[in-house]
Parts: sequence; structure tokens; C-alpha cells
Amino acid sequence: MTEDRAAADDPPGKRTRAVTWDDPFPALARSREMAGIEYLQAIGRGELPWPPVHQLLGFEGESFGDGRVAMTVVPAEFQYNPLGVVHGGVLTTLMDSVMGCALHSKLAAGEGYTTLDINVRFVRGVTIETGRVRAVGELIHLGKRIATAKAEIVDLAGRLYAHATATCMILRPEGGGKERG
Repeated sequence: MTEDRAAADDPPGKRTRAVTWDDPFPALARSREMAGIEYLQAIGRGELPWPPVHQLLGFEGESFGDGRVAMTVVPAEFQYNPLGVVHGGVLTTLMDSVMGCALHSKLAAGEGYTTLDINVRFVRGVTIETGRVRAVGELIHLGKRIATAKAEIVDLAGRLYAHATATCMILRPEGGGKERG
């Protein structure tokens, strides 16, 4: 939960942002016992908390499907860079999240992943005036050790703001995990 405000005792032009997040470790422990899609859908239903970074940046889940995940965010002042647009790192984090979750949705219990690289292209700046944007991540390839995914960020009218691809390494418990082709 976050709260943005301009407090009466703040200096002129200053704002305050209070952030509350859930302890991530109980959910992480549960994630090791659940298939990736089950874990993501439990988060989407509110049975498990959102990861702290998502709570911090204001990401909201829209859909968690088989190899496809969508999240949204409403641009806010606290996300701005010195040029007066949402920082590219916020948008990159959003795309990394949907691409990683698209991969996670295909993993068995106890399996994980880490992003090896991400290539991002920004098409136009996102501002408060843009309104809510939607990121969709889709799995492109799932191999034994490596997976690739793609993402794009669009506004509610479908106008493109950024797109990306990522390569992820699949992490399996030692001596476990099913083989893939």
C-alpha cells in the first residue's frame, strides 16, 4: 500500500510518499511448492501478496495466463526523471516483470529463473497525462536452460510506448526438474 500526499508541514513543493509492503518470505516459501501458474494466479486473486517492488512502483496485475501475463501502472510524479517523464527504469522494470512472469507461468514447482539480458526500445515518453499503461509479456521460447520472452507497453487506446525482449536462465533444483526440448 502506498500513500502520496503533500503534508501541511512539508516545505512548499515537497511531497511525501509512504510505502507499506508485505513480508515476501512466506510467499516465497509457498512458491517453491506451487507450479508457476498457480503461484501467479494466487497473487492475482490476493491469496499471496504482490512482491515488494511491485507494491513500491504501483504495478497491478491484470491477467496471469499460460505463457502470457499483463500488468498495468498509473504514471505518477514519484516515477519522473529530470526530463519530466516516467523514468525508463520504471518501464523496464514493468516489462521485465511481465516477461519473467510469462516464463514463470510455465515452470514447475521448485523451478525459478533469472534474467540474463533485456533489450529495451522506448518509442515515446510516458507522463501523468498518458494515464494508465498496460504491459503484456509473452513467452517466445522455453528450452532446457534458456527462455526468451517479449513485452510491450501500450496506453489504453493501444498506442505503443516501449517494447522489449529478454533472455532468461531457468533455475532448477539440483537433480530435479523435468527436461524440455
